[in-house]
Amino acid sequence: MLDLSALWAGPLCGRLLGLTGARVVKVECVRRPDGARYGSAGFYEALNAEKESVALDLRTSRGVACLRRLLQHADVVIENARPRALAQLDIDAAMFAEEGLVWVSITGYGRREPEAHWTAYGDDAAAASGLAAATGDPDAPLFCGDAIADPLAGIHAALAALAQWRSGGGALLEISLRDVTAHCLSFGRDGPDARVEVTNSGFEVVDGQTRVPVAAPRAALPVGRARPIGADTASVLGELGISC
Repeated sequence: MLDLSALWAGPLCGRLLGLTGARVVKVECVRRPDGARYGSAGFYEALNAEKESVALDLRTSRGVACLRRLLQHADVVIENARPRALAQLDIDAAMFAEEGLVWVSITGYGRREPEAHWTAYGDDAAAASGLAAATGDPDAPLFCGDAIADPLAGIHAALAALAQWRSGGGALLEISLRDVTAHCLSFGRDGPDARVEVTNSGFEVVDGQTRVPVAAPRAALPVGRARPIGADTASVLGELGISC
């Protein structure tokens, strides 16, 4: 599996798929590495530990050719670029999906015009879904969580990718931070009695007569060290017979 993504939602998707047994190769551009490398080391390692690291210069035809050959060896690819970024590399996600690859495209607002060109972060995508208004009051909307759209999208992307891969068919899976958050916000709307209660043991979601315990939040701990950028470029390319 190739993880071409950066920051949070995509790397989380890759990490979760790795926990199911997938071999995950993280691919970064040497001129523009994953920005999370320059933030909290613990955060980066929690999302990227145990991934092999390949670094390519995607501003050169040689680097793009190497990426295309890597894509030919993959079963699943994760990316969170706007569609035009791939178009600039002459990479057609839909074509690879038609050839059997499970392509996970994580965007802020979808791949269709005009939203395909919009940038997004977890907080603004969540606000666009209506979550900020739903968790505040009409005069004072509130942010919910820390960039909550990112982990929600990452979890949903991993589940969708695993299900599609197990079905044996290639597909272009479109995962939008805004739309995933709106989907989660809709939970319980058909049941007007649904609510969250705080108990001595934590939280419970109550819907009618059904009480579902919810585990208290806890930090995700890294299970190992993340690989330095490009640490596995030679070994991965060599194993696959790719000369760059």
